Amino acid sequence: MSGGTSSCAVELRGLRKSFGKTEIIRGIDLSVQAGERVAIIGPNGAGKSTLFNLISGRFAPTSGEVLLHGQRIDGKKPFEINRLGLSRSFQITNIFPKLSVFENLRCGVLWSLGYGYTFLKFLSGLDDANRRAEELMEMIKLEKKRDVLATNLTYAEQRALEIGITIAGGANVVLLDEPTAGMSRSETTRFIGLIKEVTVGKTLLTVEHDMGVVFGLADRIAVVVYGEVLAFDTPDAVRANPRVQEAYLGSSVADQQAGGH
Repeated sequence: MSGGTSSCAVELRGLRKSFGKTEIIRGIDLSVQAGERVAIIGPNGAGKSTLFNLISGRFAPTSGEVLLHGQRIDGKKPFEINRLGLSRSFQITNIFPKLSVFENLRCGVLWSLGYGYTFLKFLSGLDDANRRAEELMEMIKLEKKRDVLATNLTYAEQRALEIGITIAGGANVVLLDEPTAGMSRSETTRFIGLIKEVTVGKTLLTVEHDMGVVFGLADRIAVVVYGEVLAFDTPDAVRANPRVQEAYLGSSVADQQAGGH
């Protein structure tokens, strides 16, 4: 099957994952359209992170298929999937703490510009990489922290830097794992705007527990419970779904709706 021809950016077909005798993912079918923003929600232990690991190649499925733009990627290594246009962040911030903001971003763009791991000239002479890193730095609003070591950034700034690194390679499908975890309400609000801005024209899948983030960001929401998709619909339809409310959302959705969040 050739890639690049499917309107689905990510498609899961009969996906299952077991660890020993324990089945975590129990036959998930899901289609995410190109350019769509999808949030994956569910109670702790529902299989959300496992699902991300299957899509990004960290785990191989027990059975079923994962397709990226119509091309099967299940069984491929994470770096191979990344080169096909899919990139992800993790719950734990994953940056180079002893490098500056600019240096972190420049590292992120090198492979996509064809430099790989062999440098025939000094990094300072790589004008295209330096220019792209500067563009990313402005996009994530860290241009004033250009030469600050990543370890000295605030937590929210580190998360913004990680998103910059995640999109640095030019991936058109981006997976964000709990991007606003640990942030204050004001930081979260600003971060939602940042995520929207940097993923314009890209396909976004995010695992998120904050319902304010979910309903403010997603075009559709996939509710995963016990390794199965209970619902996959627009935010309004998911909010009103009694099965979803019973299984996961409960009164918190009604409370947020009443509060205007």
